[in-house]
Amino acid sequence: MAPPVTERGLKSVVWQKIKATVFDDCKKEGEWKIMLLDEFTTKLLASCCKMTDLLAEGITVVENIYRNREPVRQMKALYFISPTSKSVECFLRDFASKSENKYKAAYIYFTDFCPDSLFNKIKSSCSKSIRRCKEINISFIPLESQVYTLDVPDAFYYCYSPDPSNANGKDAVMEAMAEQIVTVCATLDENPGVRYKSKPLDNASKLAQLVEKKLENYYKIDEKSLIKGKTHSQLIIIDRGFDPVSTVLHELTFQAMAYDLLPIENDTYKYKTDGKEKEAVLEEDDDLWVRIRHRHIAVVLEEIPKLMKEISSTKKATEGKTSLSALAQLMKKMPHFRKQITKQVVHLNLAEDCMNKFKPNIEKLCKSEQDLALGTDAEGQKVKDSMRVLLPVLLNKNHDNYDKIRAILLYIFSINGTTEENLDRLIQNVKIENESDMIRNWSYLGVPIVPPSQQGKPLRKDRSTEETFQLSRWTPFIKDILEDAIDNRLDSKEWPYCSQCPAVWNGSGAVSARQKPRANYLEDRKNGSKLIVFVIGGITYSEMRCAYEVSQAHKSCEVIIGSTHILTPRKLLDDIKMLNKPKDKVSLIKDE
Repeated sequence: MAPPVTERGLKSVVWQKIKATVFDDCKKEGEWKIMLLDEFTTKLLASCCKMTDLLAEGITVVENIYRNREPVRQMKALYFISPTSKSVECFLRDFASKSENKYKAAYIYFTDFCPDSLFNKIKSSCSKSIRRCKEINISFIPLESQVYTLDVPDAFYYCYSPDPSNANGKDAVMEAMAEQIVTVCATLDENPGVRYKSKPLDNASKLAQLVEKKLENYYKIDEKSLIKGKTHSQLIIIDRGFDPVSTVLHELTFQAMAYDLLPIENDTYKYKTDGKEKEAVLEEDDDLWVRIRHRHIAVVLEEIPKLMKEISSTKKATEGKTSLSALAQLMKKMPHFRKQITKQVVHLNLAEDCMNKFKPNIEKLCKSEQDLALGTDAEGQKVKDSMRVLLPVLLNKNHDNYDKIRAILLYIFSINGTTEENLDRLIQNVKIENESDMIRNWSYLGVPIVPPSQQGKPLRKDRSTEETFQLSRWTPFIKDILEDAIDNRLDSKEWPYCSQCPAVWNGSGAVSARQKPRANYLEDRKNGSKLIVFVIGGITYSEMRCAYEVSQAHKSCEVIIGSTHILTPRKLLDDIKMLNKPKDKVSLIKDE
């Protein structure tokens, strides 16, 4: 069997687990199967393997369980689905009666715990057709090598909407998220100490208690697991309001900038080259993307042309030799050259598209944003009057309403809340009465908007000695939190544990004498600890970048960061605007 497509961290771990618990479990030499997936498992498999990997596992066709399909009665079917009533109903329709069965037999694998009500339905309807029925405990998407998502953007509304009629929905969402987070820990073979940010809201505390309880139950029931006590890892749960600045600031590192300024949907970037429309997927299989995605746009713009020159000079050097062996070598290398150049053309286009948006308006805006966010200018001088920084942005006709709202928010965050009178004046000045909830509703996330907060703003680490670009001086809060957690400097009053603190957490990778070091999935982190982070209500691309930077700096500890979904500033502002509106039709995560 060829090695899996990606050797990248979390994605590789998830694929290996699916391979072992699903494919190896039902594999027979020379037997081919049809595979059926629902919406969630389609995303899950797409994130960690390719169709060639599935072919190698004896899968001929992958079908959508929700669609009408022709019966293939001579073949067995492998169902990899979420334990929801919708997916189970679709399965039951495929095996309505012996004469109408769509397939010869069924192997069912649920992403996580299947409720008794659904399990009994399956049992009473078509147990004779079922060869396997198992729960594999992977209920999250490994988005990148160190990033996961629960793929539940609706959780944002349920967790932060002030509408009391949502209480039941919120409880169900919290329960479901807790179960999903436990599957992240189980997949990583970890039973971490769970801690949370105690203020200003109680979502993190509630979710942390649920996760702690479910982790305890999971490791009690899971007889195969060698883990009984806590491992050398921490799981930190945080409410989204902990750092509002990083969610609205214009970021100039490549990935964050591209997703903010360009219409990239499902990681697909559309561009034109030689007059033709083309598409490229921004993914970790592309080594160049992995290498440059966290770099500043100025560095990227220097680097890609250099690489183009390198490749063309290598190609010319080879072409200069006319011997048969040199030609044979060149023929072998041609697809490789073509592939490399194609990737570079994609990223050069991407960088140029970013700059075309940046140069006319965003560049000036960034200076004001940085001054507001940090309270100091590029020379390190204190900003005496934030309103004087904000007004030129509001008077500039070239900035759209979203950009002006982002600037107003940064102004309000910088002064820790403002008066009703001042906010009304700003809203009228910019004529954004219809969008004013994009500003006011931040208060539901525990962020001071009106009136000004009497509490001081949290202290930041002094990073004045670190080299930065003038328009990228802001460092997301999450970086302070990750570094302090690894160095054991988080205040235990502000960041309480739900359980006992696990064996001395110092991030050094030291393993106590009583516990044998376990073989980790990354060889170079054999004795290392993991710091798993979960943010309720979305993470930004800049926060994802911080997880990689901190892991790189602290070799003995790997940071895995995740959330309900991934944020871009516009999407977040749209979601915040909706918080005080009634939610009519929102699919609950687990529909019973």
